[in-house]
Amino acid sequence: MADQTPVIHIVGAESLLGREVVDVLGSANLPAHVKVVSTVEQEESRRKILKEREGEAVFLPALRPGELAGSRVVLLAGTAESPAKVVEAAQAEANPPVLVDLTGALEDYPAARLRAPMVETAPQPPAAPIYVIAHPAATALALFLKQLATAGHIRRVVALVFEPASERGKKGLDELQQQTVGLLSFQKLQTRVFDTQVSFNMLPRYGADAVTSLADVEAAVERHLATLLASDPRIPMPSLRVVHAPVFHGYSFSVWVEFENRPAAAALGGALAAARIEVRGDEEEPPSNVGAAGQSGITVGGIAPDPNDPRACWFWIVADNLRIATENAVEVAREILA
Repeated sequence: MADQTPVIHIVGAESLLGREVVDVLGSANLPAHVKVVSTVEQEESRRKILKEREGEAVFLPALRPGELAGSRVVLLAGTAESPAKVVEAAQAEANPPVLVDLTGALEDYPAARLRAPMVETAPQPPAAPIYVIAHPAATALALFLKQLATAGHIRRVVALVFEPASERGKKGLDELQQQTVGLLSFQKLQTRVFDTQVSFNMLPRYGADAVTSLADVEAAVERHLATLLASDPRIPMPSLRVVHAPVFHGYSFSVWVEFENRPAAAALGGALAAARIEVRGDEEEPPSNVGAAGQSGITVGGIAPDPNDPRACWFWIVADNLRIATENAVEVAREILA
């Protein structure tokens, strides 16, 4: 009898995000076979190496016609340009797989639906052929605000979002590393990804020829956050700003919240404590983007009343951007396979 176990394809498994998907799926215990595919066209002798397994290299086949045959779910984790190729390959199959896009590139497709199971509470509408995973910064803020709303009535929210280089993938990490080394050794800086100096530098925008602009990132975070908060009238849409932080990994957020009547800091910490939220008091090590690496959900600390507004309070939040996106995508895949 033929094996009837469903198949999940990870397209773009060679990317930074794709490697995270491979790792999380490896421990997710989904009833499916996992296959990895590269989005980069390569000659057979130059195939991408994903990683070593039991001392042997694991190679990735390129995405070619028929590669997705028999797939039930396809997780897209490659470059922003690759999803269009995946859509074409999926639609060529007799039984097209469901596409779960972690890159955001398929957001404008009419059939696409935004998802973030980590923060969803309302029943989901009928199944769709394409799911776009919400931006990790939007998911982190929605998770925080939905839980905070249980502590008291929120009037206003202002969020400063610090974006890491890993949001631009391995090329972004490599460029930040090269610039850091180059500045210390007086070498010429590479600027192909950010089109400006990002090492040792806080920025409100990248250079004009950057691969992705911070304005586009900010617009995506606002758009996704508005969707995630639309079903909860308790929470006003935050005013937010996305800036570059010269760090390799992990989002950080400085969030100002004004309440109708501000609860005590201890009460806020107690209300925030939830399954996907770790709260740290003043006696503990403050949350950091480094400490958030590999962790699920978000960590909140630095809870401090605003001395200039008796109704407001400051919060410091950190989250692993790759892990948040990946865990949401895996939960969507689990729903599809159920």
